[in-house]
Amino acid sequence: MRAPIGDFETATPAPDCLDELTAPVADAVRDWRGAVPADRILYVDTEPQWADTAVFVEHYGRDLLEQSANCVVVAGKRAGETTLAACVVPSAARVDVNGVVRRQLGARKASFASMETATGETGMEYGGITPIGLPTAWPVLLDPAVVDLPYVLIGSGRRRGKLLVPGKALTELLGAVVVEGLGVPA
Repeated sequence: MRAPIGDFETATPAPDCLDELTAPVADAVRDWRGAVPADRILYVDTEPQWADTAVFVEHYGRDLLEQSANCVVVAGKRAGETTLAACVVPSAARVDVNGVVRRQLGARKASFASMETATGETGMEYGGITPIGLPTAWPVLLDPAVVDLPYVLIGSGRRRGKLLVPGKALTELLGAVVVEGLGVPA
């Protein structure tokens, strides 16, 4: 099947290639119950050394800069309690951690989670974290620009491979909240 975005040789429905995904992502795809069918979530094989956005778009299509998103793990702290959350913003934006995220989480302080925390809590590889398959108690904060895309390129749970997902499908994830101003120009 031809990928709906980017210059990929093939795109495979994610339910047909669960072995390519980390366990939490494969479980989430297997158990998908959204209005968008799971077979509309597509997997594309990519080289791990090209996983970072700038290099990635050079190899797989400049148009992907406008159609891809990053998922970052943040930690909000208040009264000795820590809340972990995921933020999904366009690749050309940065997350407003100290403003929008902090307020959304009701935290006194918010920061990016350490690599060890992000990978340990998600079961995913750093540089491949995706909102699909995150712990169910986590808020998943979505920038409206990501949700409005017909397809958005996101991580697959590994540095190798990416998922192409209809933007609206992300709103069906447990804990998903569309947050205005989440992503700000980099």
